[in-house]
Amino acid sequence: MSGERSPVAAAPRDTLAPPTSPAERTDRPTFLWYIPNQVEPGHRGDDVVKQHNSLDTLTGHAQAVERHGWSGALIGTGWSRPDTFTVATALASRTTTFQPLIAIRPGYWRPANFAAAAATLDHLTRGRVLVNIVSGKDNLAAYGDTDGDQAARYARTREFIQIVRRLWTDDTVTYRGAHFSVTDSALAPRPVVSGERRHPPLYFGGASAAAEEVAATEADVQLFWGEPLDGVAERIERLKQLSERLGREHAPLEFGLRITTVVRDTTEQAWADAEAKVAQLAQRAGGLERHPHWQTAVGQRRLLDLAARGDVLDDNLYTAPGRYGGGGAGTTWLVGSAEDVARSLRRYESLGVTHFVLSDTPYLPEIERQGTQLLPLLRGDAVAGPGRHADVGRAFRPGSFI
Repeated sequence: MSGERSPVAAAPRDTLAPPTSPAERTDRPTFLWYIPNQVEPGHRGDDVVKQHNSLDTLTGHAQAVERHGWSGALIGTGWSRPDTFTVATALASRTTTFQPLIAIRPGYWRPANFAAAAATLDHLTRGRVLVNIVSGKDNLAAYGDTDGDQAARYARTREFIQIVRRLWTDDTVTYRGAHFSVTDSALAPRPVVSGERRHPPLYFGGASAAAEEVAATEADVQLFWGEPLDGVAERIERLKQLSERLGREHAPLEFGLRITTVVRDTTEQAWADAEAKVAQLAQRAGGLERHPHWQTAVGQRRLLDLAARGDVLDDNLYTAPGRYGGGGAGTTWLVGSAEDVARSLRRYESLGVTHFVLSDTPYLPEIERQGTQLLPLLRGDAVAGPGRHADVGRAFRPGSFI
């Protein structure tokens, strides 16, 4: 329940000009990368081992993101890994335009505490904060949280988003919910306002019916994992209809894609490298340990089920990684030359996707490779780097990797 709503007054707001952010730039897509904040090295085949999660190493990633044309990067969340908000704050302090997409969990944070922390960081960075709300299961007992059923989990997420958004935009908030409450709560400083941006954009993921209802009414950007074009098109249409039926009160929901992109100078080299990576996954699969909740998420199951449709869907969506250990954004990969992958991403854009979170390993050199070869093609503002003429219009299908 939303509780009583306080009137909105004309309170002083921080109106410093921030870097261009997703909430105010709807004419061009936003391209983000991924920075691994992991306890153990070697995430998804990354080759940085020594000091892999040191401040200098992670800063090197963030500065490379800035240098090679990315708007910012997703920083993931989960118990037993470096705290996401702390990492994001440190990286923001060592960069000038880098926008951290900070993944956070309701329950790990209470809404007023998070709203204050994020508003302060947004103020200090002149409007560079992006937020990714995560509702999937975690080791909740480790930080004193409790687990409910799916309906309760997403009802709590709804309340969390409602309180955070109102604290960022209203002068004083009183809210009585089943999961969270605040009384006469006010924030100072408040987030940066610039153009249509009233606060940090709220990204959200989830494919269950409960998740989609929250996205349709409360989120700013719905993130999809790497489903085929028909699956994404169907979900976009459903979410638009849900937004209308449920009486969405905010600006229209935007859509994003989180996916692995394997880009090489030629189509053949990209597929050879992708097959080699999957072969390595297959060799390790026997002893692979999974998080106990990894297959329970509806979105993850949708990705794993794609393998039954074939190893390659659309032109170059590779489903084999999911059979041998890839999970989340690593379950399906877009594979090919920069032109191949750009063409595929443009097809998602034609469906209405305007936010892209891409990655491949090893992370640091891929920031440069894809920033140099892929981003210019996607933005249409420069000539791509090596391999720019290779494989245009050619089809290629992978052979056997084992």
